[in-house]
Amino acid sequence: MKKITVSLLMLFAIIGAQAQEVAVDTVASPWTAKGNFSLLGNQSSFTNWQAGGDNNFAGTLGINYDINYQSEDWSWDNKIQVNYGISKVKGSDSKKTDDRIELNSVLGKKASGNWYYSVFLNFKTQLDAGMDPDDKELRNSHFFSPAYLQIGPGMLWKKSDNLKVNFAPATSRLIFVHKHFTELGPAFGVEQGDAMRYELGASVSAYYKANLMENVSIENILNLYSNYLEDPQNVDIDYQLNLVLKINKYLSTNFSVQTVYDDNAFRGFQVRQSVGVGLNYTF
Repeated sequence: MKKITVSLLMLFAIIGAQAQEVAVDTVASPWTAKGNFSLLGNQSSFTNWQAGGDNNFAGTLGINYDINYQSEDWSWDNKIQVNYGISKVKGSDSKKTDDRIELNSVLGKKASGNWYYSVFLNFKTQLDAGMDPDDKELRNSHFFSPAYLQIGPGMLWKKSDNLKVNFAPATSRLIFVHKHFTELGPAFGVEQGDAMRYELGASVSAYYKANLMENVSIENILNLYSNYLEDPQNVDIDYQLNLVLKINKYLSTNFSVQTVYDDNAFRGFQVRQSVGVGLNYTF
């Protein structure tokens, strides 16, 4: 886990350096590049504290980075999100609290007004192994297991970089998982003994970002998917809300919540929420 944390720090440093180079090279060009790096943490320690308590530490690294292209006839929007968090309570092993890699890319050719003919790609997986909540010795996921890939043609309505909706009625979706997860039965929708599942369905993705007031921004990301080949009425939902309250150039309060419904993985809503005050750098 320490190696992963060090690797993430190196990755963020490299991306930050590249972002600065892009900012210089893209003056008066159709390319724009911007991103946000955050490091949130909290720590508690106790010495002879009669009310009780365990020394603990928790931290989360995050990056939210956009590279967009806009010309008279073409639009190409790219977003990468990486999050990794751990917590450590004295006397117990460290645990993963957040883990995500997600890439979104939408290429559009001007049709009319705010409409574009489009093709999109979405890929998401995680960095580290996850442990089964009912069996702490059993892994229920690891890098690229599961991994989700969606790709398909459609129509993009784009008012601006901060307000857009993409409709893709013929979306191919592939779910990848290592075979050791399906040895005894299906996992993440992949059948027993298989390593991949193919689906064909409809996808809708929407993005909206706004400044609520000075130094307060809110970002909304919504993805919907319906599989034509099996239970199309069970729509997969992935909604993210990211709220950033800037204190100054380097400090901010960050709040994020993500709600996922995917009956192939879990028959119910999955919810991830984090809040903290920490280092924040916009590049």
